[in-house]
Amino acid sequence: MAETRNYPTSGVDAPRTLFFRTEETNADTEYLPHSHAWGQVICVKSGVVALSIAGQRFLAPPEFAVWLPPGIEHASYNRKPALFRTINIARPLCQNLPQQACLLNVSPVFKAIVDQCLARKMLAPQNKTELRLCRVLIDQLHQAPIQQTYLPISQDKFLGPVLQALERCPSDNTSLAVWASRVYTTERTLSRRCQQQLGMSFSEWRQRLRFLHAISLLEKGHTVQEVALEVGYSSASAFIVMFQQIAGTTPERFRRA
Repeated sequence: MAETRNYPTSGVDAPRTLFFRTEETNADTEYLPHSHAWGQVICVKSGVVALSIAGQRFLAPPEFAVWLPPGIEHASYNRKPALFRTINIARPLCQNLPQQACLLNVSPVFKAIVDQCLARKMLAPQNKTELRLCRVLIDQLHQAPIQQTYLPISQDKFLGPVLQALERCPSDNTSLAVWASRVYTTERTLSRRCQQQLGMSFSEWRQRLRFLHAISLLEKGHTVQEVALEVGYSSASAFIVMFQQIAGTTPERFRRA
């Protein structure tokens, strides 16, 4: 049964600078639509966070952060357990940050500062040293490469059903040509719509889907071999190459971490 939560916004004072929170959710947890007067960075520590923002879905694996400008309504529904941190940023400090919600590929420096702040049990900066840390944190956000969404979706009558079927079964190795015949169109049409609507090829989209699914399985303690088969690879070696290309580390090291 899904757990429904209201994010605490009413009665909460806006941060003067930055304010840190840690959130842990169970599987099938939903946050109802809400907004706040400050900006927010959501940093995923484990699992994958799924948000709905202005009709668009954002999926964030651990190496990305979600940026939410002040006042934008958002909701989330997480099928798997997730641990994430939120950094709430006072509106005046958001002026030079993106005006639209997006994913930020944050740096190791950014992550290290967030870890340091939380290790100190710092909810908000209280002295000059902590304020300096927070200024560097904001500078790192300014420099972070922007990505609109990690795993986009489509409502297209041909492409939408294909993507939905793959999300239900990431291990499905059906070719694009066969999918095209199933939805009564051509392979060329599906390929073109992938580029137009997803901004990537069909094979890259499927690889990203498998990567997200693999993260959840590895965090549950499954072996690399088990995960490789579960996400559609015939051998662990091919899966390891894919995972390392995206995550910058091997699945075994990721699992141990």
